[in-house]
Amino acid sequence: MATALNPLWDDRITHVLPSPPLTDAEFEALLERYDPLHVEYDADEGEVILIRGTDIYIGESNGDIITDLAIWARKDGRGVVTDSSTSFTLPNGSRREPDAAWTDRRRIPSRKQTRRPVLAPDFVIELRSESNRPSLLRRKMQDYVNNGVKLAWLIDPFENRVTVYRPGREPEVLDKPASVAGEGPVEGFVLDLTRIWES
Repeated sequence: MATALNPLWDDRITHVLPSPPLTDAEFEALLERYDPLHVEYDADEGEVILIRGTDIYIGESNGDIITDLAIWARKDGRGVVTDSSTSFTLPNGSRREPDAAWTDRRRIPSRKQTRRPVLAPDFVIELRSESNRPSLLRRKMQDYVNNGVKLAWLIDPFENRVTVYRPGREPEVLDKPASVAGEGPVEGFVLDLTRIWES
């Protein structure tokens, strides 16, 4: 059973563990067992993914991203911004924790209906850290768009690169852009990347 897994840790990498399909109760047990690690589940691959916290440099950059998105969203008024402490259950059964996400509030069911709804955000941002395996991140981004995310950005501060994912299209790679502009559900949002590249 997935909750019995006990990995050996290397601080620099994300760990991937084979797992059978998870019920909500089993996933909750994993969250408790591996706290304070971030726990995700890839339903297509049948894998539990354990992710260590990041360093202060990536943390600062992620704080900038969340702040900019939240300021824009507050003015826009249509959606809810969440950070990496929020776990989303996607339609295929994957559990994902995007570094930053925006969800149209009209799509969010009330807490009385369900505590953990099956719901993909409309827009996600992932910021690569040293512990992230690029292959897992690419798979994660594809999982998002395959499950209803309308726009996803993978920001790589080590390569100064942004990869834009959209449903039904090949990923678009932007090399060291000064900023990246939202479209679709987050049209009007512009993220300044200068501080991220500098940090």
